[in-house]
Amino acid sequence: MKQETPLANRKHIGIFGSTNAGKSTLFNQIIGQELAIVSQQPGTTTDPIVKGMELIPYGPVALIDTAGFGDVSVLGEKRLSKTMQILDRSDYIIYAVDCQEALQNDIETITRQFGETPYTIVVTKTDLLQSDEKNILQNKLTGAKFVNHKDEKSILMLKEFLASELQKMSKEDDNQLKGLLSGGDHVVMVVPIDSEAPKGRLILPQVAFLRECLDLDVVCTVTKEETLNETIRKLPKVDLVVTDSQIFKSVAEIVPAEIPLTSFSMLLAHQKGDFKTMLSSCEVIPALHPGDKILMLEACTHHHTHEDIGRVKIPKLLQKKIGGTLQFEYYVGYDFPSDLSQYKLAIHCGGCMITKKAMLSRIEKCKTAGLPITNYGVVLAYLNGISDRCSEVFFRE
Repeated sequence: MKQETPLANRKHIGIFGSTNAGKSTLFNQIIGQELAIVSQQPGTTTDPIVKGMELIPYGPVALIDTAGFGDVSVLGEKRLSKTMQILDRSDYIIYAVDCQEALQNDIETITRQFGETPYTIVVTKTDLLQSDEKNILQNKLTGAKFVNHKDEKSILMLKEFLASELQKMSKEDDNQLKGLLSGGDHVVMVVPIDSEAPKGRLILPQVAFLRECLDLDVVCTVTKEETLNETIRKLPKVDLVVTDSQIFKSVAEIVPAEIPLTSFSMLLAHQKGDFKTMLSSCEVIPALHPGDKILMLEACTHHHTHEDIGRVKIPKLLQKKIGGTLQFEYYVGYDFPSDLSQYKLAIHCGGCMITKKAMLSRIEKCKTAGLPITNYGVVLAYLNGISDRCSEVFFRE
């Protein structure tokens, strides 16, 4: 069976624009499928549609069709809220604008809301333009791309342009192990097998870690906690031990002090987030009081068991640390609260199921609101008294 690149590891391209600007038609043309419903009736797209695709020659991306700006229907406000969530996770933006709207309106004013996210204005339905009107728009919207559903070449040129732009944005430091390990190094990967472990397979962070080891020619030995001591004893050299953060304490007791130790979740904090912010945010924990509200952010939905790390283990350790009961409020997937003032601390999962752009956007929102934010692995290292040991690998010269 073909293994596809997870959506969270793809650059996300969001298509935005007013209702009936031709977004869904453009979406269908780029992916080469009639996936989104197309209609002359404004507001046809109600919820975002996400489709993974290969953008040649760049590689795997996720294309997102969104509900239009300016939806005045009963559900328009909720649709706009969903659209703005997509803005937070888009690495690149296509702003689709009907050719007549482009002639009449100040498009640059609208695009200011995209902030620092790179974007391209795509003028749609250009088969309806007179030659002089097209000249006007080309002068008015420098760098804009012009497409229409009857001209396949215009879509092909747009796709080639997008691939080129994403290639410029690609960075090697998006890798988990960049600067931490190199070819010939030996890492031991500790994988717990409990009720949370999926039968017959590894979870996404573990798979991603293994793949990066292969890409970097790093030798990787996989073991369980029960056989870790024997595994280390038999190996001539161990440059790093990486464990699931929920067994941090027991693994730290087994691994000799001279061998660096960290977790999959801390690697994700280093790769996708602001590691220093997540590390320093744990300093507020001693100042928490019983009754304080903690924001728990889970990027994926899963079956919860008595061993659940976010709903059982972290709350138990955190409440033991402060000596009282805390309030835990959970947001799942890409849902995120609009009011952060009620929380004393935000704790995010590793984030393997959301994009780096979405993670950084969440961190920035918390920082702006003055809300400390950390993640599962970092907070568990802190609560087990091993923060310094498990973070030093990220600060080596």
